[in-house]
This record gives sequence, structure tokens and C-alpha cells, in this order.
Amino acid sequence: MSEKPATLPTHVGLFATCLVDLTRPQVGFASAKLLQDAGCQVSVPKAQTCCGQPAYNAGDNADARAIATKTIKAFENFDYVVVPSGSCAGMLKHHYPGLFGDDPDMAARARSLAAKTHELTAFLVDVLKVEVTGVAFDGTVTYHDSCSALREMGVKRQPRRLLAGVGGLSLKEAKESETCCGFGGLFCVKYPEISGRMVDAKVDDIVDTGAGTLLSGDLGCLMNMAGRLHRRGIATEVRHIAEVLAGMADGPAIGAAEKKTD
Repeated sequence: MSEKPATLPTHVGLFATCLVDLTRPQVGFASAKLLQDAGCQVSVPKAQTCCGQPAYNAGDNADARAIATKTIKAFENFDYVVVPSGSCAGMLKHHYPGLFGDDPDMAARARSLAAKTHELTAFLVDVLKVEVTGVAFDGTVTYHDSCSALREMGVKRQPRRLLAGVGGLSLKEAKESETCCGFGGLFCVKYPEISGRMVDAKVDDIVDTGAGTLLSGDLGCLMNMAGRLHRRGIATEVRHIAEVLAGMADGPAIGAAEKKTD
């Protein structure tokens, strides 16, 4: 990564997300590396938990509000809040302020947090103005635009611009790259049959590209698609874009079983 402008405030609070923390910590480490390589000071507050999106999507605004209050307190003193997930970033940026309609002080604090919250690839490209250098990935990939990243956070060109700097990588666009994978937070739990048909259509589209690797910036989507690919016996590897950009894509892919050693 190239250096960021010297005058830019750079103390970043990394909101790792609960899925990253519990199922794919390497994405958090890769995100921190990308930010540090760009010249940022990175902190990961121990007080962070879930962003509150499951409760919010279920209509449980009381619990969502309690979680949002805790998150705001943990992150409001950083220059920026960066999230390796368009879904969680969208919750902080677009939904937190509305949770505090009867509390002007907390609503103002929520708006302040929202103003400095960014999805990871958008932060690297739009704020830090960095370019990828010295990173290689040998293979053809396709990229899935998650619903929240694309429609809430405006993330489309940023990951592709970063991937263009990765040596040996070829990007093959899927016809339905912007179509939902069927995960949708609680949607896949409430409507499993519809979700299953959606992810099957998504898998067909991925296979049609001929790409050996599927990338995205949202771990929930990636886990959903990786699971379906595995159940259908398709060998496409699945990885978070941060792993590739940070040069940390040499371990097991998402959904792949760890190799056992004697």
C-alpha cells in the first residue's frame, strides 16, 4: 500500500464484527494489517460486541439501542471507525441515529459516529487514497457485491480498484454480481426455502464465470455461499477481499476444513 497523506488523522477504531471474531479472525488481522501498512494507528476496543443488527432486523429496538449505546461509547473517540463488512458498517452509519429519537444527546453522538464510519475498501480508496503494491494472488476471481455494501454504503468501484493492483489476479465479473445471495441476516432463517433458491442461483452464476475464487467484503454472504458451494461439491475457494489485499490468502479458504497433522 502507498502512504497516506501526512496530515490525515489516522487513529482508527477497527470494528471487527462478531462473525469475524467468532468464525474468521484472519479477516480482522488482515484488515488491521492493511490499515497499518497505510500508516494508520489501529485499535480494536475490547468492549465491542455485535453491531445490533440481528435485534434491529427482528424489530427489537430496545436491545438494538442498548447495543448501539455500548458501541458508540467504545468508538466515539477515534478519528475513524472502519468495518470489514458493509452490513455492519451500514448499521452503524445509517440505522444508529434513528434508534435515539427521544434522546437528543445520544442521537447527536450516533450521528457523529455515523459520519466517521466507513467500510474497509471504501476507506482505503476514498479516504486514505492508497494503491495496492507488492501483493500477488495467482488466479481468476469473481467479486460479489453484498446488498448492504452496495446499496447502503455505495461500495462498488473501490474493491475492484484495489484488486486491480494485485499481481497475477484476474477479475471475471459475474452477470449477477449485484444480486442478493439469500443470506440477508435473519432472512435466511425466516424464509429458508426462498433463501436456498436464491443462493443456488448465485452459485450457478459464480460457476458460470469459471473463476477459481469468490471474493466479497461481507463475511455473512461469503459463509452462505461457501456453504452452498461445499454442499453442491463445487471446489470454488471463498475468501474475504481483505485476505487477498493483505497477502494473507495462503491458508484454508472460508468453509474449508483445516488440514490435520499428526
